[in-house]
Amino acid sequence: MAQAQEPIAVLGGGSWGTALAVLLAHSGQSTMLWSRDPVQVANMRRARRNARFLPDTELPADLQVTHDLAQALQQARDVLVVVPSAAFRTVLASVTHYLSNGMRIAWGTKGFEPGTGQLLHQVVSSLVGQRVPAAVISGPTFAREVASGLPTAVTVAATDQQFATQLAERLHSKRFRVYTSTDLIGVQVGGAVKNVLAIAAGIADGLGFGANTRAALITRGLAELTRLGVALGGQPGTFTGLAGLGDLVLTCTDDQSRNRRFGLALGRGAAVASAQTAIGQVVEGMEAAAVVVSLARQYRVEMPICAEVDRVLRGVCMPRAAVDSLLARDLKPELG
Repeated sequence: MAQAQEPIAVLGGGSWGTALAVLLAHSGQSTMLWSRDPVQVANMRRARRNARFLPDTELPADLQVTHDLAQALQQARDVLVVVPSAAFRTVLASVTHYLSNGMRIAWGTKGFEPGTGQLLHQVVSSLVGQRVPAAVISGPTFAREVASGLPTAVTVAATDQQFATQLAERLHSKRFRVYTSTDLIGVQVGGAVKNVLAIAAGIADGLGFGANTRAALITRGLAELTRLGVALGGQPGTFTGLAGLGDLVLTCTDDQSRNRRFGLALGRGAAVASAQTAIGQVVEGMEAAAVVVSLARQYRVEMPICAEVDRVLRGVCMPRAAVDSLLARDLKPELG
């Protein structure tokens, strides 16, 4: 347990990065929260809140905040990257200049890397190789609820079982339960594909469809997610766990999900650009949809729901036409 008290740097001043930093600090961890925005940092230091992303959460007195990356990493044993997937490579590349012996990298970012379609462990490997232990935190989590201390459970998957266990110990508290996994691929696929399916759920509800539709969409969406995850090398059981089914249900059914709210707007007739602007934050499922469809084609995996979401986002069809297309598909056995 001694290692669990070594400093940890949380990189990313958004809602999820702030929530994890607050969680760690409340658990007695020596925590440094980094944001690239010096104005945001100055405001957080003065108000002891992240006014933009988590305005109702007071920052613990011993949580340090900085915009100086060198300062954040100076004494850190573990580095927890929590930035949008589009910024992940840039931030991690900056971290590599300060890597020291024994440092370990984890991330709470969900999604594929835009442009390359890589899972984030592949980005990590390309920048630091196999020498640095790597782990991902995923599962059904809304930042505001974690920061408020509401009961939550997540999964930590790592290439190194010792790292997974020690990171779980650092995060674990009376209201935050952490399970460990060795399925780095499956845990990440669950966290990425569920965003696309949450857009689909939002569209269905925005069109005025009912609970029957939502339940069917989640169930068939899980089948799509599982097929792709297994094709990419994930373990089937992962997709019925917290990082698969758990996260999928969360994002498809609660309006705290940006992806679901985005889909709701589309279903109610908003244009893609205006719906995105109204959200005001990154909608990861927008970028992920094209990647998922490309991977499905590459691995010959059938993913009709994700394909229709992609068609809507590209302006190929309207939301109601996408639903009609799904319902018009040939009959088939549910399993197999």
